[in-house]
Amino acid sequence: MGTMARAFRLPDLGEGLTEAEIVKVLVREGEVVQEDAPLLEVETDKAQVEIPSPMGGRVERVHVHPGQMVKVGDVLVTFADAGVASEAGGATPQLNKAFARGGPPSLTRTAASANVTSPPAHIGPVAATPATRRLARELGIDLRAVRGTGPGGRVTDDDVRAAVSPTSQAVPAAPRTEQGERPDAKPLAAVGVEPPPLPRFEQWGPVERQPLSHLRRTIAERMTLSATLIPHVTHLDHADITDLDAIITRSVEPARGRGITLTLTSFLLKAAALALREHPRFNASLDPAAGELILKRYCHVGVAVATDRGLIVPVIRDVDRKPVLELARELSALAQRVREGKAALDELRGGTFTVTNIGALGGTGAIPIINYPEVAILGVARARPEAVVRDGAIVPRLMLPITLTFDHRVADGADGARFASAIVHRLESPEQLLLEW
Repeated sequence: MGTMARAFRLPDLGEGLTEAEIVKVLVREGEVVQEDAPLLEVETDKAQVEIPSPMGGRVERVHVHPGQMVKVGDVLVTFADAGVASEAGGATPQLNKAFARGGPPSLTRTAASANVTSPPAHIGPVAATPATRRLARELGIDLRAVRGTGPGGRVTDDDVRAAVSPTSQAVPAAPRTEQGERPDAKPLAAVGVEPPPLPRFEQWGPVERQPLSHLRRTIAERMTLSATLIPHVTHLDHADITDLDAIITRSVEPARGRGITLTLTSFLLKAAALALREHPRFNASLDPAAGELILKRYCHVGVAVATDRGLIVPVIRDVDRKPVLELARELSALAQRVREGKAALDELRGGTFTVTNIGALGGTGAIPIINYPEVAILGVARARPEAVVRDGAIVPRLMLPITLTFDHRVADGADGARFASAIVHRLESPEQLLLEW
């Protein structure tokens, strides 16, 4: 059994994820823990993950506290009298299993206990994730000229952004107490034009400063990225869901008896997925650097879910190949895990198209921002009875407002109109929708 102190650091999260927020510390200094015992709960990229101990031994020091932001490579816990430990640079099987349940599959190592010094700018191949390389291409940055601060000299997203505007990443040396700023405040990652300095709002009355949570910063940065890079255009339409609503109403109880919560959203998912088969350019991503449109031969649809922490978009796989009842079952379980903060990171990634249904919250319509790097998003508001002309007669029908927002670089207005019509057609033919796979 080894007796030397060992440091456990935040592991490489992969997929361009470079930081996490400590949610809970589950051990105390002086406590003896077993290998694989829960150490910490962290939140990263919209998911809460429990990190188990990679070794057994006595906790000598806990270096973090709830609410603290930590980066890959930061020391989390130091162990004394460590009895079970991974070899330097390797992650334990238990840690890998935990992140297979609640984190990225690319997590394959923890940082070694020794301090790592950032290497100079690169001459040979550059260590960086695909997401970081894509960001560098979009911002026109040569990765070989960027000094990596990640584990082993890996170039991170923050390194790339700092190369564009180093001052935007700097933390002030001293707090501006007259404006009430926290000395450890972290600026949001900037995309595009730098905003001008804010006025001193205190001169007009009392103010309160609230630090943004990790999730709120992530949402803000991604929305800014999308709105800055993508030329948005929105097509508005209505779907007559009178017949569909009748099917849902009479099927709610039988479905509940089978443990299924049947909602309009599951039909929206299916209608959108089948329409994407006919209009594949909306199930794609644009690679401007290569001058290519990446058409995805799979259909994974994200669903916007409102939580106490903010808007989160879990993803349901292969929606075009699953019946509506199966989608309803998956959607209910997935939304519950998201609201409880228990969704795995893999359940929050890989989407090809997004649906956001704000109908339960009211409103007559909304124009959502595209979930980058997707190229389209379907927004749905509350359905309302309206007087509609059918065969020369005015009749009451339940009309559902929909908005299709898409990337004008990959599709024109006529393309958007045809795609929206394909969705509307399926919503207005619910019996066929139930039978299609």
